[in-house]
Amino acid sequence: MSWRRRSSRFGVSIDAEAVQLIVELVSPGNKTMDRTFKPMLYAEAGIEHYWRLESDQAPRLIVSELAGGRYVEKTIALPGVTTRIEMPFLFEIDPAGLTQPKRQA
Repeated sequence: MSWRRRSSRFGVSIDAEAVQLIVELVSPGNKTMDRTFKPMLYAEAGIEHYWRLESDQAPRLIVSELAGGRYVEKTIALPGVTTRIEMPFLFEIDPAGLTQPKRQA
């Protein structure tokens, strides 16, 4: 399958074969699309690695790999813990530093 991402603002096209990793930031108003529909499209395109940053209660990074045409969770990086991820490249992360504290009104 050929998957292309186009951006009229920047004039960018990327062939799916060139994409090693997708990182999705789940947005509060688009959770179903970000968690369900988009990963299906990425999997159909054959993109091997998919990371999803969730920030509902506390930030966490769900690390998944493509297996049998769908993504399988391999690791969940939790806040306050440095997690080492080795594929598609070596990376260490503590999700606690990825979000700002919520402001009180």
